[in-house]
Amino acid sequence: MPTTAAELCTRALIALGARPIASLEETGVEAQVCRTLYPGLRDTLLTAHPWSFATAQAGLPRLAALPVADFRHAFQLPDGFLRALSAGRGPRGRGLEYRIAENRLHANAGEVVLTYIHRMPESEFPAFFQHALTARLAAEFCLPITESISRAEALMRIAEGAFQQAKQIDSQQDAPPRIEDFALFEARW
Repeated sequence: MPTTAAELCTRALIALGARPIASLEETGVEAQVCRTLYPGLRDTLLTAHPWSFATAQAGLPRLAALPVADFRHAFQLPDGFLRALSAGRGPRGRGLEYRIAENRLHANAGEVVLTYIHRMPESEFPAFFQHALTARLAAEFCLPITESISRAEALMRIAEGAFQQAKQIDSQQDAPPRIEDFALFEARW
């Protein structure tokens, strides 16, 4: 079932007992709160964990402008970039020393493959993330809409539980990371 930002905000508003919205462009207080807070809260939750569904990889184009110090090359970050997880070269998406500065990736390698968290359409959010995001939205919307501090605190506890549950579900969708290139292991064999 496709999901939009307005539908996620409406779920949060209903959890508060507030008036649902049909669009973020409405003129009411609820729509204004959603329009103002939603984008930052969505991006914050997406960057708070290395979600498997929001992880992407891309070869980055090298820029003509060079870094001022420490690295030889600068690379353009991809559209929708939110957070770097690792960088590599060739067929590996990890193992490369890099730094994100000036909204570019700086590295000494001539080519870079970046593994990163990206902003994606709400329709691609899995149900467990939708639930965690809706719970967080309800907690954050509570104070400006209801002016109830105690209710906002209670909703924040619920949101934290939903976030932990979503992280657990997401983490079970991947093989556990294994230790590679560890000198003590190599010395034993």
